Amino acid sequence: MKDRILRKLFLGFIQIHILYHAKNESIYGTWMIKELEEHGYKISPGTLYPLLNRMEREGLLCKTEKNVDGRIIKFYKITGLGEEILKEATEKAAELTHEVEEKGDDI
Repeated sequence: MKDRILRKLFLGFIQIHILYHAKNESIYGTWMIKELEEHGYKISPGTLYPLLNRMEREGLLCKTEKNVDGRIIKFYKITGLGEEILKEATEKAAELTHEVEEKGDDI
């Protein structure tokens, strides 16, 4: 039960990470999995790729496909809507972090 709740919560954090990195440069799945692992998130390709596809369908990311050494790699970049969402999510996360740190002793 605890793992399921944390997983759902962390999925939002993961989406913020994806938008952040896709704003700075084009990203692709394998790189994003490794990047997320560096932050303590364990995410499988079976979870990440549907998430990237959904974020693209929602208009947060745009996809380009490139032939790299004979393999088609999907690269994702943030869209204007994605930037708006990232900005708002970052502001809300900062506000929450500030509140939690301020009242941390009460938790």
